[in-house]
Amino acid sequence: MSEPAPPGTALVDVEYHLFQITDPQGPVADDLDASHTGLVSADGGGIEVTTGIHTGEVYVTVEPHSKWPDPAPGWEEIAEISCHSPSRELLVTSFTDDPADLPSLASDGPGSYRLRVQARGRDRAVDQTTVDEVVESYLIQSWPAAHQDALLVQATDAYGAQSRAQQADDTIVIDHEDSLDTQTGQERDILRRAERGDYS
Repeated sequence: MSEPAPPGTALVDVEYHLFQITDPQGPVADDLDASHTGLVSADGGGIEVTTGIHTGEVYVTVEPHSKWPDPAPGWEEIAEISCHSPSRELLVTSFTDDPADLPSLASDGPGSYRLRVQARGRDRAVDQTTVDEVVESYLIQSWPAAHQDALLVQATDAYGAQSRAQQADDTIVIDHEDSLDTQTGQERDILRRAERGDYS
C-alpha cells in the first residue's frame, strides 16, 4: 500500500449548488446504488456534493488515508458514500469538470474507496449567487474500502433537511429574486405548488 498524499485545501468553484468528485478515466459511481443524503450522492457516473450557495466558491480540504480515519470534530453535516477509481486520479472538480488544486483522493491507486464528506456553513447564504466572502467549508476524507451503502452520519443543518425532504428529481433551484418576502417570489411559489398539485 502506497503512502497517502498529504492533505490539501483549496477554493473550489460551485455552480448549481454542486461540486464534484470524478476520475478522468471513467465513472466512479453507479447512479442506481446511491442514497440521497442531502449532502453527497452519485449522479452521471460521478459523485456530487451539494452546497448551500448556488454559485460561488467554497473551501474544500481533502485528506487521503490508508485506513479508516476518525471523523473530524466541529462539522454540521456528515455523510459517507462509496466509489471506485479506475485510475489513481480521484479528483475534486467544479461543475464544469475543471480539477481543483488538490491531491487525489485515491490513496492506494485504482480500486474501491469510501468517502466521508463533512460540511459547515451551508445555511449561511442559501441559494445566493453573489457572496462577498467564502461561507462554506468541506472536508473530504478517503480510504480504501469495499463498497457499502451510502450513510448519513450526522444531520444538523437546515439545508440538508430541506434537500432530503424533496424528491431528487423534484428539486427546485431558486435565486434571491424568488424569496418569499417578495411578491414575485410568492407568485412563483404558488405556481410551483400548483404544478405539484399542492393547493394548500
